[in-house]
Amino acid sequence: MFQDFMLKQMLKSSGAPEDQISAVIGMVKKNPTLFKQIAEEVQERVKDGKSQMEAVMEVMMSHKDELERIK
Repeated sequence: MFQDFMLKQMLKSSGAPEDQISAVIGMVKKNPTLFKQIAEEVQERVKDGKSQMEAVMEVMMSHKDELERIK
């Protein structure tokens, strides 16, 4: 899929190792709705003035249990 390709390219450009890229893509495929929700929450926090890194960390921590279940 095009989305998988784009995600893979983005992760490669950030320097992520191939095994981590595969793991992330697998998790997104298992629960795309969760990752859409995470992306929306991150965008909202960035709009509210937080740095992207801070927003991502907060949102990922708030969804920690859900992320652990789909590993």
